[in-house]
Amino acid sequence: MLVRGIRGAITVKENTKKDILADTKELLLILKKSNDFNIEDIVSIFFSTTLDLDSAFPAAAARELGWSGVPLFGMQEANVQIGLKKCIRILIQINCEKKQSEIKHCYLREAKNLRKDL
Repeated sequence: MLVRGIRGAITVKENTKKDILADTKELLLILKKSNDFNIEDIVSIFFSTTLDLDSAFPAAAARELGWSGVPLFGMQEANVQIGLKKCIRILIQINCEKKQSEIKHCYLREAKNLRKDL
């Protein structure tokens, strides 16, 4: 069995707990649907936020979805002046038999600008 990484990012409208959790859930569910994995397949999930998002932990969204056995880790994104604002980035590591080319990374809203090649 292989470990593959699934990347995604989303921008949120406001620095509120409601927006951060709702938008993180949206991205997690889209990544799950796009890559057709089971929660039991998840090795771990890393979350990063830009400095302007400090009203909630994005990892709490995974817990609210019932992903209670998954190891989660949150951190702040590097504070680069030209970087995207109000952005949550996610890296999900899963056990699977998929080829790297079969993994679907998802970038939503303004975060689409991070990966124009997708």
